[in-house]
Amino acid sequence: MQRHKKMTLMQLTFIVALNMMGSGIIMLPTNMARVGAISLLSWIVTAIGSMAIAYGFAQSGLLNQRSGGLAAYAEDAYGKAGYFQVFFLYFVSLAIANVAVAISAVGYLAAFVPWLSSTPIATCIGVIALLWVTTLANFGGPSLTGRIGAVTVWGVILPVGFISIAGWIWFSGDTFAAAWNPKGLSWTGGVGSSMALTLWAFLGLESAAQNSAAVENPKRNVPLACMLGTAGAAVIYILSTTVIQGIVPNADLANSTGPFGLAFARMFSPAVGSIVTALAVIACVGSLLGWQFTLAQTAKAAADDHMFPAFFAKVTSQDAPIAGMLAMGVLQSLMALMTISPSLSEQFNALVNLAVVTNVVPYVIALSALPLMLQAAGVAEAKHRRTVAVTTVGMLYSVYLVYASGKDAVFGGMLKMAIGFAVWGFIALRFAAASRVAVGAKAAVAAV
Repeated sequence: MQRHKKMTLMQLTFIVALNMMGSGIIMLPTNMARVGAISLLSWIVTAIGSMAIAYGFAQSGLLNQRSGGLAAYAEDAYGKAGYFQVFFLYFVSLAIANVAVAISAVGYLAAFVPWLSSTPIATCIGVIALLWVTTLANFGGPSLTGRIGAVTVWGVILPVGFISIAGWIWFSGDTFAAAWNPKGLSWTGGVGSSMALTLWAFLGLESAAQNSAAVENPKRNVPLACMLGTAGAAVIYILSTTVIQGIVPNADLANSTGPFGLAFARMFSPAVGSIVTALAVIACVGSLLGWQFTLAQTAKAAADDHMFPAFFAKVTSQDAPIAGMLAMGVLQSLMALMTISPSLSEQFNALVNLAVVTNVVPYVIALSALPLMLQAAGVAEAKHRRTVAVTTVGMLYSVYLVYASGKDAVFGGMLKMAIGFAVWGFIALRFAAASRVAVGAKAAVAAV
């Protein structure tokens, strides 16, 4: 029988880094420029924290290979209630992230249609329109949208990779120095002010251990690939956001709705800048197509498990959960309306902070289950101590990140958590009944 060749450490590391890099970075230079180049220091803290989180999830994925990801990890320590709360918050964070990606696309699209950034209402209309276009485009099923996203993501990766390496030719030390700390912030203030923005670029690192069965020596290579892939993505992020601060004056960068397009226009010509801007728009739309379908499929899976209303589980002959897509389209439209801000970059910042808070709380819950998983698996004492120590760094970083995201984001995250507990109160009886049946069956087997 022919054996399929498994992935090496280098191959898996490349895939992990590639999966993290996407449309999340394309608005970051603008938002970081509003603080100053001192905000670049937050990348260092975020890189360390992200690698610790990635390592913790890699170990969790090796010990618990049930479907559900973070939620399944949490279930090991907190039962079905923990599973639901993590799943619910993670699901909501995906919906928020989709709105932020739509804002990124509208920001770059404004270079061709200036009306889109003329007023907050115009921006909101553009965002909602794009959300619905990508929702309706998914009605045909997943066969096309997945392939589109796999191609269009290179519209971000290639320009960002190029500017990270070749952009230093156009780098000006004087421009960078003038952008360093225009607001006179302290070192801690500069780092904390952009912490949520930098983690935004790493969201998705929790999925790095999904394909451990297809990897050579997974116990060694999966954790290593997660950390090395995260570190590699961090290098690209740091280089690209640093070099752009020395190419474009800070005031221009802070007011831009398409920072990478602006940088390429200064490096080469307005025509090249327009090409890069168009590629960024295509990349965002392709990414949004895929994530809109993923969001609806996630809701369908929850409905199949009796955690979401049954209408989310209904699909068409093309396997498209249209009812769920329509419901999520309405929810995301409301999110876009609720976060209307004086400028496009401020609305993007508000959504990123909220998405990060709603995302890292499940991180803390899931990571806190790892010591129990290690003990149940009988892991050697030295590895147990090392894994718990690294995971604790990830949890401490996540908790600080909640604080650094600001009171508005924390309030929004707590509101969503409260809704999650309220919903669980209505559906918990279903799972309690199933648990009692399972216990009764075990007792009957024992009696026999």
